[in-house]
Amino acid sequence: MKLLLIIPAYNEEANIEKVVEKIKNEYHEYDYVVINDGSMDHTSEICHSRGYNVIDHPVNLGLAGAFQTGMKYAWKHGYDCAIQFDADGQHRPEFIKGMAEELEKGHDVVIGSRFVSEKKPFTARMMGSRLIAGAIRLTTGKKLTDPTSGMRLYGRNVIQAFADNMNYGPEPDTISYLLKKGCRIEEVQVTMAEREAGESYLNFGRSVSYMCRMLLSILIIQGFRK
Repeated sequence: MKLLLIIPAYNEEANIEKVVEKIKNEYHEYDYVVINDGSMDHTSEICHSRGYNVIDHPVNLGLAGAFQTGMKYAWKHGYDCAIQFDADGQHRPEFIKGMAEELEKGHDVVIGSRFVSEKKPFTARMMGSRLIAGAIRLTTGKKLTDPTSGMRLYGRNVIQAFADNMNYGPEPDTISYLLKKGCRIEEVQVTMAEREAGESYLNFGRSVSYMCRMLLSILIIQGFRK
């Protein structure tokens, strides 16, 4: 399959070079595109100076906007599948092959899950993951072990949906919506690395807000979505 790594990047000057160079040197069978989402640091300069395949947003549109740009690129250039791949170094490319093999079995989306065969820890953040997983199972009947995982591989039909619709964000509530629309979604066990540099957008306060928004969307809003 013709596979594209979509790498949304916002202020990732400390990580972007290592992430892209690893792909180029060790996984050159995959194409990639960096979506520089209006970074205020040197992310764009690093990408251009090293000749990376990069699309620059003049302003920050957020993850949903950056990912949609990547999906539009994937659709326009005829990719069979596209994977959301973090610019912070947490997603590991050695697991992409297994996810692609699962997609070829007839699934529409494959999620790289940390907890298919590993036990989910009892932390505050994982409690939020459990609540979101419970909401998805309640509303769709599908059991997902890691619904907040950002490492997701999408097939051609789903690429088109993301490319054409502004309301398709790369979040658990969209996964819930896709399940309701009949998409076949599966999980594959992966291991994720720790962020080595920079700061995560999701501090404690934002994590709580995110969890509440996702629960509200999955339990109520998605029921009215057409």
